[in-house]
Amino acid sequence: MLAKETQTAVEKGIMLPLMEEFYTIQGEGFHTGTAAYFIRIGGCDVGCHWCDVKESWNAELHPPTHIEKIVENAAKYADTVVVTGGEPLTWNMAPLTQRLKDRYLKVHIETSGAYPLTGIWDWICLSPKKNKLPTQTVYDNADELKVIVYNKHDFIFAEEQAEKVNKNAILFLQPEWSKKEEMTPLIVEYVMNNPKWRVSLQTHKYLNIP
Repeated sequence: MLAKETQTAVEKGIMLPLMEEFYTIQGEGFHTGTAAYFIRIGGCDVGCHWCDVKESWNAELHPPTHIEKIVENAAKYADTVVVTGGEPLTWNMAPLTQRLKDRYLKVHIETSGAYPLTGIWDWICLSPKKNKLPTQTVYDNADELKVIVYNKHDFIFAEEQAEKVNKNAILFLQPEWSKKEEMTPLIVEYVMNNPKWRVSLQTHKYLNIP
């Protein structure tokens, strides 16, 4: 049980349940291949069965960390920061992103969109999930729509999501890692037949980096 003071700080976004932070190469989507500092925030109730960071789901396992410390660490490494999770929009992202912007950092988010958008973002990567669909604020502001393809039905879901997202969002289809041999050829064929889409791969897993 968190002390009341700490609980209040978490609710305000002054402290966040930090799972991990690391400097690496962006592996997916539009910014693939670029260096970025990742901040992984704990806590997620979306519950994707194929999630590869299930240990992020329970926020209570990750110590509330003051955002000043998180920002200080990030500023040492890169000019681009990616906030991910878990589901970072579970929490108020405004204080963290403001501090990062104060340090002249570019600030990206990877989100399911399941909660209303908070924070100041240079790039919003929306990766929607069927069991908890995005809020309108995220659809309206997404720079990138990245749909994970686990089975053939996900192509239908992808088109439904493409209809809901704003017209400027760049569209990606990405094979779920455990199904990549089966789904990648289908994605390639689909993109060739529907060129508004692009292929995204989890290149960091091929490179064996975080």
